[in-house]
Amino acid sequence: MIETSLLFILLVGIFVGGAAGFIGSFMVLKRMALVGDAFTHVALPGMAIALLLHQDPMAGAFIALVIAAIGIWYFEETSRIYPEALVGIFFTTALAIGVLITPEAELLEALFGNIEKITPVEGVLVIALSIVVLLVAYIISKKLMLGVISEELATSIGISKRKIDLIYLLLVATTVTLGIRFVGTLLMGALVIIPAASAKNISGSLGSYYLLSILFGVVSAVAGINLAVLFGVASGPAVVLTSIFLFLTTFVAKKFFRGE
Repeated sequence: MIETSLLFILLVGIFVGGAAGFIGSFMVLKRMALVGDAFTHVALPGMAIALLLHQDPMAGAFIALVIAAIGIWYFEETSRIYPEALVGIFFTTALAIGVLITPEAELLEALFGNIEKITPVEGVLVIALSIVVLLVAYIISKKLMLGVISEELATSIGISKRKIDLIYLLLVATTVTLGIRFVGTLLMGALVIIPAASAKNISGSLGSYYLLSILFGVVSAVAGINLAVLFGVASGPAVVLTSIFLFLTTFVAKKFFRGE
């Protein structure tokens, strides 16, 4: 029974890690790594409010993240303040509020994840939504990348960069919600960013960059979950440390093989 449960959790982890890696690949290219990391902290007050109202904390996290995604999208288009400054003003405040109002018994799980809380129904839902995230991200990938390369060119051929950016941010919100059980609100940003950064170290083309980002996300999740079970530690730090190990390995490999 334990093995079946672990295999199911690993299956869910494969899809979450893959979705996080693919979504993160665009975030790294858009130079939104700091924004993406802090963005995940917004989930905590959403979870806290849901817990206080005796509702599903994942639903609370998703609502908070969607609101934050729309907020980022709106202020990027209408404000002269850089996104990094907005992060410093709003999202760290959200983290502080979340820590204050989250029930103490739930705080560590919310911050660092707890794979034991994943139910079969939740796991199936996470897998299904991860597939949706991957498909939608693939569909908009060319338009999204064109907007990164040249906003003027994208606009000239009829691509609405604002619309694509909003869809992307909503995908980020969904992905973060899916991964909270595994790595928690404090570390989910790392699962989104680090696999893509690792892939960028050694990829030779855009296609290989996407594939390696997904692969490293999957490896980070699967290896991290196994380490968490093996050593009886929180899954979040285990997954993130695995990601960091992959990043350092690819960084050294790049220096060695390219003679940098």
